[in-house]
Amino acid sequence: MFDSHVHAGPDVVDRIGDDAEVAGAYALADFSGFVLKAHYESTVGRAYAASRSSGQTVYGGVALNQHCGGINPSAAAAALGAGGRVVWMPTADAHTQHTADLPRLCDHVPQIGSHSYAVPPVDTRATEATESVLALIADHDAVLATGHLSGDECRWLSERARFYGIGRLMFTHPSYTVPGLAPSAVRALVESGGHAEITTYQLLHQPGCTPAMLARVAEAASDQLILSSDAGQPDSPSPPEALVLLIDVLAGEGLDRGRLEAAASTVPESLLAPR
Repeated sequence: MFDSHVHAGPDVVDRIGDDAEVAGAYALADFSGFVLKAHYESTVGRAYAASRSSGQTVYGGVALNQHCGGINPSAAAAALGAGGRVVWMPTADAHTQHTADLPRLCDHVPQIGSHSYAVPPVDTRATEATESVLALIADHDAVLATGHLSGDECRWLSERARFYGIGRLMFTHPSYTVPGLAPSAVRALVESGGHAEITTYQLLHQPGCTPAMLARVAEAASDQLILSSDAGQPDSPSPPEALVLLIDVLAGEGLDRGRLEAAASTVPESLLAPR
């Protein structure tokens, strides 16, 4: 299997293990690889080191949060130029995160000031910078991930991704608290192009989330479904165990296990792998 969304230390919050320990857990579970994500650091160099030391396929990228000035084409260019495979639109510092009162670095470090970010149609002032980032993603044939942005912003990004010829688009856990989309909205997004993610983190930590709710989202995403752990928290299972748990729970809701296993292996591998 292949986990397209995992967190490891060092990080600004506690994690279950460092890069080497997480890679070791995947190796013991016979995973082919994973995507290393951090909200406040490019993981491109860390992914390269983890891949070299573990022999697994490990990809990294950058999330466009406050640490790099938000939607910053220079940050995207640096990550992609060094081999990054994913650019996440704002996550922990998205405006939705602020509105939902979810954790942000600036909440804990008041000296850095409070900043949040949005793209059109929520913030048209970000149009030029966002368009530049999208052009860079297209040039590098990388993955555009929508982060924690709203449904309207996801739809705008999908439209602009088609304009730029971006062939790799992932709607980041669209049924999570942010952006909190219903299955019908998820279906509309994937029908316009792109893959929709469901994570074990939702199952274990999202208020009000149930296996039945996630099963409806999985049905809406159909063959464009990606399952990932989004694990790494000390109070979550080890990342490979977390992803297997998600498959087991969704299979228990009556979904086809073969399709679920593909959503946690060949589908994300194909989305991420360079041509």
